[in-house]
Amino acid sequence: MKHLEFDGRYMEAILTGKKRATVRLGRKPNLKPGDTVLIHSGGYAIGRAVIESVESKTVKELTDEDAFLDGFHSREELIRALKEHYKRVDDDSPAHVIVFRLVEKFQKSVTSSDYAYEGNLPVEIAEMALKHLELSKEDRKLLELFLRTGSLRKAAYRLGGLNKRYLIRDALRRAYEELKKRGLMESKL
Repeated sequence: MKHLEFDGRYMEAILTGKKRATVRLGRKPNLKPGDTVLIHSGGYAIGRAVIESVESKTVKELTDEDAFLDGFHSREELIRALKEHYKRVDDDSPAHVIVFRLVEKFQKSVTSSDYAYEGNLPVEIAEMALKHLELSKEDRKLLELFLRTGSLRKAAYRLGGLNKRYLIRDALRRAYEELKKRGLMESKL
């Protein structure tokens, strides 16, 4: 299942339906209408959603309507929030408006790590992979950076910003699948 992650301050707005979209900068997300995604906020998996649309534009093309869907009162407020989340935001930055519909709210708080790698902790996966697998040079560097910094967020910032988290997550997923294939790890869920 694909994932959409949000800062914890957006949890209530997502759960109440005030926030029905997210604007992401950088590379186009690997999402399309009809995809089911796990919604994370503040380190917890809070529900499942269906992607309704993904529209690519630039920051200067963002509208008040995009801002309202994203839970903000105006385009200006949305831009201020983007500047809190991304190192560089200018008029020509690629922006992607992802509209989603929450279809399930989890009754019980579930930590995100319990879902991402079938209950295995990312730190354990990285340590096991570095010890037991022949990794590509790039994956080895990413996993070592993750372990050195102690978090996906800090490692992503070292790579250039939060939008780089996908690089570390992809390396962790590849490592976890290989560890499972070799019988070195299994699902804990």
